[in-house]
Amino acid sequence: MAKKSRFLLISGGILVLVFVLVYVGVSLTSNLGKSTVQVTAEEAAKRLNKLYSNISVTTEALVKGQIDVDPIDVAASLPDISKFPVTVTNTTNNFVEIFSSTEKSGSGVDGWLTEVATEFNKANISIDGKPVSVKVRNIASGTAADYIKYGKYVPDAFTPSNELWGEMVKASGVKTQLVSKRLVGNVPGIVIAKAKYDDLVKTHGAVNVKTVTEAIANNEFSMGYTDPFASSTGLNFLITALNTFDSSNILGEKAVQGFEQFQTNVPFIASTTIQMRDAAKSGMLDGFVLEYQTYANAADLKGGYVFTPFGVRHDSPLYALGELPKAKLDIIKKFAEFVAQDKYQASAKEKGFNNLEDYKSELPVVDGSLLSSAQKLWKEKKNGNKPIAAVFVADVSGSMAGEPLSRLKESLLKGQKYLGRDNSIGLVSYSSAVSINLPIGKYNTNQQSMFVGAVNSLQASGGTATFDAIVVAMKLLQDELAVNPNQKPLIFVLSDGETNEGNSLKSIKGLIEKYAVPIYTVGYNANIEALQNISSINEAASINADTDDVVYKIGNLFNVQM
Repeated sequence: MAKKSRFLLISGGILVLVFVLVYVGVSLTSNLGKSTVQVTAEEAAKRLNKLYSNISVTTEALVKGQIDVDPIDVAASLPDISKFPVTVTNTTNNFVEIFSSTEKSGSGVDGWLTEVATEFNKANISIDGKPVSVKVRNIASGTAADYIKYGKYVPDAFTPSNELWGEMVKASGVKTQLVSKRLVGNVPGIVIAKAKYDDLVKTHGAVNVKTVTEAIANNEFSMGYTDPFASSTGLNFLITALNTFDSSNILGEKAVQGFEQFQTNVPFIASTTIQMRDAAKSGMLDGFVLEYQTYANAADLKGGYVFTPFGVRHDSPLYALGELPKAKLDIIKKFAEFVAQDKYQASAKEKGFNNLEDYKSELPVVDGSLLSSAQKLWKEKKNGNKPIAAVFVADVSGSMAGEPLSRLKESLLKGQKYLGRDNSIGLVSYSSAVSINLPIGKYNTNQQSMFVGAVNSLQASGGTATFDAIVVAMKLLQDELAVNPNQKPLIFVLSDGETNEGNSLKSIKGLIEKYAVPIYTVGYNANIEALQNISSINEAASINADTDDVVYKIGNLFNVQM
């Protein structure tokens, strides 16, 4: 009996061993001849399909809506000017309001003009026997130019980072008088990792915009830059790059062809400088654009990166705007004289300004109408030959009822004018379950009409399964890429950030990383940290869009990424 038991035990062990060997053999041979990338891709696809199969997904009937064929109304999308803080308040009835770029009218190292203007107001300065003062509003140069160009709000004076914005305001028909060509010195540049900088010097002999653009076009260098519609450095870089392709005609065929080849190999266009710096920290980029004043105050950059200046200097010109009475013009001139004093210029140097004084602008200031045309060219050509495939993921849970959902709809309906006809879009909504409201399709008039209809039909109720909806969006994109592989996938999540059902971020994070799909998030009265955690996985932007400025912010986001 003991012998029989031992025999059965040994036989069973042999059978188990054979089974294990067969299983391992099948597993190993099933991947023979396949690269690691192929195997990993197959595993990711299996994981995605398994997650998708466990989610309750409904495909909604398509509904057409009435499309708006009117051009984009930038002025209407701009929030009330009170959204932008007044950092220096006037102290007299006779004053001028100045729009100032953010690197000098904030606080701390970015508060130079704030401090000098405060001193101006304390100085008891009088003109024609009347005490005068200034009011300074902190507002980014591109945004300020939009307010002025479109007549939404025109201050008495404007000091952007560079003269390019002044030229654009002038070209829009607003009377513009250059009071001071320079309030404080600054220079834009390309910040390059030191090892890559040394490689470029070795290969090209020197590092400048020409050699950098050539290296990018040849896929030797990975660089990011900022939105030329909003960023002074981004606009400057665009113009400088076009100039390197053809200095005689920056919008000619030669320049356009050079830009297209260059842009094809640009992996990243950031909505903000912060977003771009985060991407650089991740090791995604060899270089990126930045002003020297910011670079000088960034301890984490100065050791391992080299700053290479380019383009037009950023010397904070000061303009008087509109038909001003002599009294106001005199205040602006007096303020320009005040800030030019040695002690204030010395304090500016302590904050990172007034460095690289030997650098001269590489190109003359460009006419404003030409700058606007260059922005339009960038919008048309920025994706190269790789159109976007995007899925919008809309939170319609109970917590979005009322104002948040109304604003979500408004921002999608108005923002969709920025989406671009060469791109493809789809729409997913979610509460406790997930609905495919619009399958991915080329954004022609028919798809636009169905997008409008789908957005208008959204209603709020139920729980919040955010990560289930992201899985569905990824599945739609992977199916689309299987048919049309020459597309760049994007996901836009519009939510209040709270998740209480379905998958967690932890359970799908690896999949998001594997597919490397940027997930841009827009928060409505939201848990912004939760949304930032989603966007940070693949270096996308997260917008805190409150009820005042969501339409403008989302329009800018779509303009850059779509």
